[in-house]
Amino acid sequence: MANESDACVPQALTDFVFDLYDSVTLSHIAEEQRKLYIADFKDLSQKYFASTPWPSPQTIATECNGDPLFLALYRELTHRHWHAVSRINIRDRIEGWQVYKELFEEILQEEPNFYITPEWAFDVLNEFVYQFQGFCQFRTTLHGNALKSGLIKEGESFASLNLSSNSTSGGNQQVADSINMLNSSDAWEVEQVFGYLHRLVKIGSTSERPAYQYLGLFASVASSRLECLLGDHAGCLKALIPISDSFVVRKKDDAEQTAVEIIGSVFLARLSMAYHAGISFMMLRRYKDASRIWGDICAYMQRGFKTGQLRKLPNSEQFNKQYERMISLLAIVTHICPPSGVVDESVLRTVREKHGPILSKIDAGEEGYEDLFQSPKFVSASFDNVYRLQMKQFDKEMVPQLACRKVRSYMKLYTSIAVSKLARFNDMEPEEFAPILVAFKQRMLQLEAPLGRNSFAEGQRKSALDIHYYMVEDMVHVDEAEKQRRFEKYFVAQITQNQDILADARTIDTST
Repeated sequence: MANESDACVPQALTDFVFDLYDSVTLSHIAEEQRKLYIADFKDLSQKYFASTPWPSPQTIATECNGDPLFLALYRELTHRHWHAVSRINIRDRIEGWQVYKELFEEILQEEPNFYITPEWAFDVLNEFVYQFQGFCQFRTTLHGNALKSGLIKEGESFASLNLSSNSTSGGNQQVADSINMLNSSDAWEVEQVFGYLHRLVKIGSTSERPAYQYLGLFASVASSRLECLLGDHAGCLKALIPISDSFVVRKKDDAEQTAVEIIGSVFLARLSMAYHAGISFMMLRRYKDASRIWGDICAYMQRGFKTGQLRKLPNSEQFNKQYERMISLLAIVTHICPPSGVVDESVLRTVREKHGPILSKIDAGEEGYEDLFQSPKFVSASFDNVYRLQMKQFDKEMVPQLACRKVRSYMKLYTSIAVSKLARFNDMEPEEFAPILVAFKQRMLQLEAPLGRNSFAEGQRKSALDIHYYMVEDMVHVDEAEKQRRFEKYFVAQITQNQDILADARTIDTST
């Protein structure tokens, strides 16, 4: 990142750096820092650095007494700006790793008395994961280009290649140079990325300084997002467990905020958490929890759009796109598992208006859920199409769910019906249809997070069925869901326990 602006630093910039340094190290006044970080930095960027990088840290070091932690914060802030306004190359991506490595080492080396607002803490960690994601996508694209140019073969990694300038020519030279740069760098290794996030979470849980507590909380959100992007949905939810009402931050004025309130005060953090946790709930077959978390955030966003409040927030241009994604995903989970008092009616109405025709085609067997499956851009250490694998797995899961949904639609019409008649409705023989009735109850038995202190814990297994049915000989009797019998819970629990035992048994090596 070239710094042509080093030659002439405007007075407004040096004043800004001095004031920002004071807010970080001495005054710790949140509103003053918020104005400097959000409004003043944006204004200066637009006026002086619309398409050029900010001056290097060395250039402005005299304005902050050469404080290494502040210089690391300044470097991250200005590097983030450069990523936003330029077409970055591989050197910028590798430099980005050095920027975050320097910053986190400064923060974790000691426990200096510094302060940054929750917004700033979230932006640092959110950009950290974003640049890791971008680096992985760049590496995958580079691998594809190396295959096309014949520099590597199918199934071969370029990690051990050392391509000389004599072995390539033309456009292949740029690909070869990029490969050599990657091979000579340890930038963005996933173990190190997780390592910094986990260390920040740990220090945030033990420190009494608000800046560390903010960094720890938002490191949990960033870890959750990263786990989801890597396809570990259980890990995504586990990373969010520290975010509960029992975690309290005491600010300079002795006011207290819970972790939930702090996350809620930074809307982009709340949005990221809801989106990625919802994806994980859905992929873990916890449809009611997914409906709850997406329903809550979508209802909040609907109100924010109407009042115009959301459009006043930074990065508000992202909100509409993310809202549409979650409405699309809500169409899936509410179709599979119709909510009962979980999702606001205004949100359900929006789902029906936007996606009702597609859901009707799905019920008719004319389409699948592909168009509604608005997942994030998954990343992987390999070069497989992770999105395609996730979609394939989800499609496999949906086949029996659609059959169960059809069964439910018929049972909603009756108080009793013969198994043979239900089987004919589903174009099946009675003997092959009976297991579906049992499977339906088992599939709708879901882990449901407890409301209140921690909504990401596993909670208890509960039935998400909005009807209750049981069989007497060859008749199916249907009544209200509230009238479930205790003996049924016992048998379902035994089935679940049996599944766990079978899963453990399959992991036993019997070859010896």
